[in-house]
Amino acid sequence: MKILRVYVDTSVIGGCFDVEFREWSNGLFKDFENGLFKPVISTITAIEIQRGAPAPVKEKYSELFDYDVEMLENSRDANELAETYLEKKIISQHFFEDALHIAIATIANVDLLVSWNFKHIVHY
Repeated sequence: MKILRVYVDTSVIGGCFDVEFREWSNGLFKDFENGLFKPVISTITAIEIQRGAPAPVKEKYSELFDYDVEMLENSRDANELAETYLEKKIISQHFFEDALHIAIATIANVDLLVSWNFKHIVHY
């Protein structure tokens, strides 16, 4: 049976500490721990976490490495796709990193992208 590769953006990691999202975010981490899904993140996630996440979020992020996380690198193709999202106004011009999360996950052909970013990533 194929294990689904699940890309999590920074909001899901931070969601582990948010009243509204902690049940679902922590449940997903439990699924990673139990091997039901393979966690996938990107260098963009790492940069966002290092740039300003509170200590508990940084610790939660570190847990992903206990679950055989797949780290995706940014690429020229991902940058070009993210730029296309901005040009087509799929993502607002000021949110390139959000577009880049989607583009990296798309280029890597992940099975699911999970996010609590309802304004720029989770639409409709």
